Amino acid sequence: MTESAATPFPLSAPDDDDFESIDSGPDNVRDILHDLTDPTTGELQLSERASLQRVAGLSTELADITEVEYRQLRLERVVLVGVWTEGSAAQARANMAELAALAETAGSQVLDALIQRRSRPDSATYIGSGKADELREAVLATGADTVICDGELTPAQLTALEKIVKVKVIDRTALILDIFAQHATSREGKAQVSLAQMEYMLPRLRGWGESMSRQAGGRAGSNGGVGLRGPGETKIETDRRRIRERMAKLRREIREMKKSRTVMRAARERTGIPRLTVVGYTNAGKSSLVNAMTGAGVLVQNALFATLDPTTRRATLDDGRAVVFTDTVGFVRHLPTQLVEAFRSTLEEVVDADLLLHVVDGSDPFPAEQISAVRQVIGEVVAEEGAQPPPELLVINKIDAIDATRMTELRGAFGDAAYVSARTGEGLPELFERIREFIGRSDIEMTIDVPYTRGDLVSRLHEEGEVLSAEHTADGTTMRVRVPAAFAGALADLEVG
Repeated sequence: MTESAATPFPLSAPDDDDFESIDSGPDNVRDILHDLTDPTTGELQLSERASLQRVAGLSTELADITEVEYRQLRLERVVLVGVWTEGSAAQARANMAELAALAETAGSQVLDALIQRRSRPDSATYIGSGKADELREAVLATGADTVICDGELTPAQLTALEKIVKVKVIDRTALILDIFAQHATSREGKAQVSLAQMEYMLPRLRGWGESMSRQAGGRAGSNGGVGLRGPGETKIETDRRRIRERMAKLRREIREMKKSRTVMRAARERTGIPRLTVVGYTNAGKSSLVNAMTGAGVLVQNALFATLDPTTRRATLDDGRAVVFTDTVGFVRHLPTQLVEAFRSTLEEVVDADLLLHVVDGSDPFPAEQISAVRQVIGEVVAEEGAQPPPELLVINKIDAIDATRMTELRGAFGDAAYVSARTGEGLPELFERIREFIGRSDIEMTIDVPYTRGDLVSRLHEEGEVLSAEHTADGTTMRVRVPAAFAGALADLEVG
């Protein structure tokens, strides 16, 4: 068999160099002490991921599977297949390139790809019978052991397609779940991914042959007697019951972990420090941007879904005011509903934000589709919480990877956005200025007399507000300050009439 086959279009995703470690932040965050000689948390996580490689050559043929299909994915040599139902040919190619990037992130080798133009997916095999035979020929020619479909397949479609191609078939949802399972590090993240995997697998458990049935005739397993004989609980029923029990336990654990996250969010709210949540499409450069603005050392990797666990870091604006940045999990088109449900406690960081920094990959050929996919998921989460969506600031990232013509197109489409490069630092001062303007738009300017005994208040003024001037007197310090409205109420007794 040949090692590879000619592909009808290139599968490689656009080059992306924006995920290198950031040595230092801009001038307005130089107060963050960061020893570059020591490895950061993100660098250690990246090294750990690199040390866990999938082993090639292990068979995943259906012949190796007995009893119940409840197995860990072992993606090795794959062929991609998609159905093009709408949009242009360029969009269809971009979707397949994204699927290829997902497969490579999961650790597989993409050998070939097929795409079919039709009004809707086939109800029986996802693709038509003729295209299914062609897919089987591609599998034989390349020696692939797995077929990945660009969509969520029903259990019946999975079974029918596997019978034709005679290798394992998985869909986009299972692929994303597998990536999440590899990248989850925290206890909460692992529990959320496990719950999503079980919700996906529960209706897809299958068995072969009569060996699945466990007869309980006569007195076996009961007191016997007429009317009590018959088949007992089958193996597949036992597995389903155990999965349901495990899912119930995971939901309880996630609820308990949600309490601690709620307590930490409440503590941040009490400080009055503005909360900025960084959201965006996967691999748009969110973690790189957080590192550039805070020097946090968050894990940065040129891969899809590199960040699963939210990371909160503190930074200081050029006017001395403290802000908190939260890096969140990336979104993707057709994000599995199981993941949205399982990661709901994590996504609540979006609902409580004072400002959303919506990071967009400026080098992507279709940024509007990425923006739409992200806003759809955010809308679902906000609607579930019964809240209003927070204000949003679009941040077009990776401008160092695009030319002047492309920049002109982006400015025409997203005129009010901030344009930055997390890798080179270009545009970051302007982004901080936009953030400062947003945070300070409801501030109140006042003059107060602060006694020398209230050093704690002076420290808080520098942290939560902006000190415009200060004059020392015999009894204290006369300060002209600009502070948030909530803080101004606490200073009313010190205000100079």
